[in-house]
Amino acid sequence: MNSVKCYELVELKVGMHCQECIKAIKKAIKKIEDIETYRVDAELNKITVTGNVTAEEVVKVLQKIGKTATSWNEEENSVLNGNGEHPEFEDFK
Repeated sequence: MNSVKCYELVELKVGMHCQECIKAIKKAIKKIEDIETYRVDAELNKITVTGNVTAEEVVKVLQKIGKTATSWNEEENSVLNGNGEHPEFEDFK
């Protein structure tokens, strides 16, 4: 019996240094089954993929072409203050 995947939004940070990198990344992502949309943002070094796919699947495809990908959320967390909150937001209790 096949396992059922949930509709996912996958956001990853991937180094993109030139047009050849970007072309290779797009080509690799297009081969993933069950993707709905994808976006490659070279300025942010960010890849966004939506569909019946997991972050692990996207990372594996990128590793096959020599790219290292990390969770975009991990990157975002590095700009959070120590308690996991954005410094500019305050909790009014």
